[in-house]
Amino acid sequence: MTTAQGQEQAQDQQGRQHRGEPGSAAEILARAEALAPVLRERAGEIERNRTLPPDVVELLRGTGVFRMTSGREWGGPELTSMDQTRVVEALAYGDASAAWCAVIGANTGLIANFLDGATVKEVYPRQDMVTAGVLAPAGHAERVPGGFRLSGRWSFGSGVAHSDWVNSGAFVFEDGKPYASPDGSNPHESRQFLVPRSAVETVDNWDTTGLCGTGSCDYTITDVFVPENHTFTFYEPRGRISPLSAPESFMRALCGVPLGVARAALDHARGIATSRVDRMTGTAWSDSFRVQVALAECEADYNAAREGVYAAMTRQWEVLAAGGDLTPDERAAPPLSWLHAFRTSRAVVGRLYDLLQAWSINRSSPMDRWLRDTATMCQNLTAQDVVLESVGAYLLGGTPKFRISLGITT
Repeated sequence: MTTAQGQEQAQDQQGRQHRGEPGSAAEILARAEALAPVLRERAGEIERNRTLPPDVVELLRGTGVFRMTSGREWGGPELTSMDQTRVVEALAYGDASAAWCAVIGANTGLIANFLDGATVKEVYPRQDMVTAGVLAPAGHAERVPGGFRLSGRWSFGSGVAHSDWVNSGAFVFEDGKPYASPDGSNPHESRQFLVPRSAVETVDNWDTTGLCGTGSCDYTITDVFVPENHTFTFYEPRGRISPLSAPESFMRALCGVPLGVARAALDHARGIATSRVDRMTGTAWSDSFRVQVALAECEADYNAAREGVYAAMTRQWEVLAAGGDLTPDERAAPPLSWLHAFRTSRAVVGRLYDLLQAWSINRSSPMDRWLRDTATMCQNLTAQDVVLESVGAYLLGGTPKFRISLGITT
């Protein structure tokens, strides 16, 4: 870092402190934990709204979650993947939709790792700006002088409605024909394209089983010019190399959402079990074999899944931070642990829903929402069999279909 950059960073830190922005993992986590009861109280409203209310977005911004991945060279806290996940867990303990949008919005600092420094300053004058969008290359980007003309329709744009920038994947064309990478590595190149929210039209089609408040609607972009420097690929980090400049860094903290929901459901069920008495037998639930075994097994499953996430994530961070190469098993462990966290959390919530029986089925019960939220989030690509297929192929020396989940860049 140059002297000028150091002075600029110090000035940014002073300004941040003046604005009361949290500057450490402990501060951000504490604010997230303090916000959780508010999110729980407003969960029904968030769900009915089908997107986050503007003041809830600002409450999230106040925790520092949107800036938690911002690099130290920008004066950011640069939380480890482990600390990011703890923050997301804390928010999900209050409301899954808010936490889902929080982890999506926090992609801003990660995207900065793939843009040149001048562009970062241009598009992100503040570290707590929200970037949302869809990484899958669903759009058409025609090469033109100085950049691209981008058009397309993308599905499941969580948080786009309240974002500042929308990042979208698209295939590249030139003169209407598929554009091949100059080095011959890709017969049809795809890139990520960063456009302002004002250039995006949302489609009001998000009416779903769970995660209703995420506003994960379709959106369209029509013939929008995107300068070359507002595009990037996950395989070309342009800033300082760090554990957060790996291509799958965008996916790591998302598993904090199901883990936070499962923890909330476990605490809710345990709270009920300590005071409830079986009407037919007069036996306290705390003395019921059925209740004891169900709760203990759910705790065991939850603890194992959560420890698997943090063990894999910690080892990955240690190796990458030291500039080392991950072994095949170390590379495979994180995506497997994410998938296991999603599926185990869904199973835990489902069993607790059955344990509480008729007390779970009313819309006023958080169990109803947690059941629907975990069922919905398990439809995300991170929890699908393609992850197992890709990891299995990789470990056997085959060709993974979902390469980004493994952080494979070649």
